[in-house]
Amino acid sequence: MSDTKTLYTAHVHVTGGREGAARSSDGRLDIQLAVPGSAGAGTNPEQLFAAGWSACFTGAMAIAAKEKGIVLPSDLAIDAEIDLRHGADGYSLAARLNVSLPGIAPDIAAQLIDAAHRTCPYSKAVQGNIDAVFALA
Repeated sequence: MSDTKTLYTAHVHVTGGREGAARSSDGRLDIQLAVPGSAGAGTNPEQLFAAGWSACFTGAMAIAAKEKGIVLPSDLAIDAEIDLRHGADGYSLAARLNVSLPGIAPDIAAQLIDAAHRTCPYSKAVQGNIDAVFALA
């Protein structure tokens, strides 16, 4: 028996794949999807993944900062880059999360980034599965 407690479950209905639409059960997400680099209206899964991972990673840094008694800057930002790749083994992803922590000493910022990478559920999900680089911007 597990002591894991589900805190939230997202329910999203997708039709049409990369050229379709996605709508959440609560209506807060209602978007058109498009193939990356196409002229189609809408976003793509790679952009959505970049946004979700960055938001989650920011939350994980906030937890790490609170534990260390550090106040994060209000202008903290993450520039996420998600690559959709294709090679001999098929399709894959790669990622770069460039973290900006203005006013935080580089050694402390590196500690926060490392702690966030160890605790962020998105980071845990992709660990060992995609090439990921975390850098202080």
